[in-house]
This record gives sequence, C-alpha cells and structure tokens, in this order.
Amino acid sequence: MAQHLPTIPAPRRTAPNLTAVLALIPVRDATLPAGAAEAAAECTGNVLLVGSGTRAAAAGLPHGHPAEPGTVRCLELGEFQPARWAAALSAVLMREPIVVVPGAPDGRDLAPRLAATLDRALFAGAVQVSAERVVLARGGGLAMHTVTPPAAFVATLQIGVRGVDTADGTDRAVVVELDAPATGTGTGDHLDAHVVEVIGPDPATIDLAEAGRIVGGGAGLTSAEQFDRLATVGTAIGASVGATRVITDRGWVPHERQIGTTGVVVDPHLYLAFGVSGAVQHTSGLGHPDHIISVNTDAHCPMMQLADLAVVADANEVLGHLVELLVDRHETGDDR
Repeated sequence: MAQHLPTIPAPRRTAPNLTAVLALIPVRDATLPAGAAEAAAECTGNVLLVGSGTRAAAAGLPHGHPAEPGTVRCLELGEFQPARWAAALSAVLMREPIVVVPGAPDGRDLAPRLAATLDRALFAGAVQVSAERVVLARGGGLAMHTVTPPAAFVATLQIGVRGVDTADGTDRAVVVELDAPATGTGTGDHLDAHVVEVIGPDPATIDLAEAGRIVGGGAGLTSAEQFDRLATVGTAIGASVGATRVITDRGWVPHERQIGTTGVVVDPHLYLAFGVSGAVQHTSGLGHPDHIISVNTDAHCPMMQLADLAVVADANEVLGHLVELLVDRHETGDDR
C-alpha cells in the first residue's frame, strides 16, 4: 500500500524560494528546547515543530511583528526517537534546502542523523546561518570560522549567542498542522536506542548552557568554602553553579563552570550573581536572562546596573543567611 507522506505547504510566492531557511525544532511533551526562539528568529519565523504536543508548544515561540508573517508547521511524531524521526522527515524536508536545528541535546542528536539521511553537509555550532555564509564557533568560542555552504545543508545553532529581538516573533505567523507520515515502529526498524527511563536533570551536573536557573559567584566571594555554600543554595532552589574567570583560575570552581566569552555562553531564565562585578567578558556570555538578581557591595558596578533586583550587601553574609533560611531551618523543621 502506498504511504502518504506529509509535504510542507508551498509558500505564497509566484516562484519557489530556493534560499529559504527552515528552523526544525524538536518538542517533548509540548516543551520547547533551549534555543528554540533563537532558531525561529534566525529563520524569520519559518518553523517546523516536530515531536509531541507541538501545537501547544507553538504558543511558546516569541511574539512580535515581523515584516512578513512567518509559518509555523506542527508535525506530531510521538516520543523522541532521532533515527525514526530522521526517516520520517526525509520526505518532508526534501524541498527545504537549509535546515537549522537548535543546539540543545535533542537537536545535536537529531541533526547529524538528518544530514546523513538527506545526504547533506552538517555545520555544527553555528552562530549565524544564511544561504551565502555560515559562521561557526570553534575552539570553545575563541575563534569564528566563516564558510561558504553548499546549496543544501543542515546546521545546529549555538544557544544564547544570537538572542531574540522583539521584532523577531511569530505573532502573525500562520500555524499549519501536518499529518504524521507512516513509518516503522521505531527501535528495531530505525536502530533507535530503547529508552528505559527519562531522568530529570541534576542542577549540579547539567550543562550550564542548558540550565534554566544559575547562581553565579565572582571575586566578591572570599573563599572556596563560600562556593560550597553557593552550591548548597543552588541545590535548594534547583539552580546550577557558575563562576567568573577569576574564580576558575583560582581553582575554586572547575573551568567548565566558567560563564563568559572564554567559557560557557548561557541563557537562563533566572541568574543570581553573588559578588560578580560584571566585566564585559562575563556579561557578554549571559545571553538574555528573564530575571537577574545581583548582590554586591558596589551599587554602581555593571552587574548591579543590569539587575532587575540589586541588593547592596556583602555577598558572603547574604549567602550565609540564605543557607540558614533554605537549608538549616528546613533540616531542623523550623519553617519560620
């Protein structure tokens, strides 16, 4: 029996646009991955959501007023199985020469399979994507390589680098639901791993680039023991620990926890900065947090100026009080 595979509706143009760029965004249980908004913005609102709960996830894309309405397509493919998805999407993406996938874990897993299935080049770690050029971050972000891509390729977009402007949204986007393609059942047919259990992320070990909450420490914290306290506070509120370069150079925090242009580029919903002055090398790696809270004795330092809530106080003393409030009293049953 013939299988009817979904095709993406042709754009409303008199001739096909061979340089169109499509953001392909994996969705789990109606939840968008990190970097979804940036990928959508890079592709001017031309989006294909795939996975489970895609229609509900479409509402989480940024809102704005693009000059031309974008198109958000929703394709239900069930639970994440990258090999099965790549096989199902091959026919869908044949007419899409440039596919951009967010550089979140699912995207990094899906993109190479898509590239292999479509027989296209893969450009991983891109910070800018267009038909004319692709800019790639290399050497931990210390170098940028510009390449001239072929006519058709797949790229992963670095998280937290591009950002999203208010004019990058999909407020006027056309939402189209596609019929799921007929494919095999998954693990045996497409060599997918068999998922035994999905365990939630541990804030203490999660990649900082993926962390939704971060507690960061700078030179205002006076000892390695204070970073133990910072980690305790982070555990209590479900946040990961980050630090400035001066702290990682002292060896108080591993270098993979360094936030900044020479460390990890992050984009959390909440960033709590303790004793961080806010040097440009640090703040340029912060992305665009929804909320910033800064604790510092210098009310006029850059980090305090960026903060939604600036607390003029000794970060060491504040940490001590937070440990008492969040940990010590909870362990003794005192919830005052």
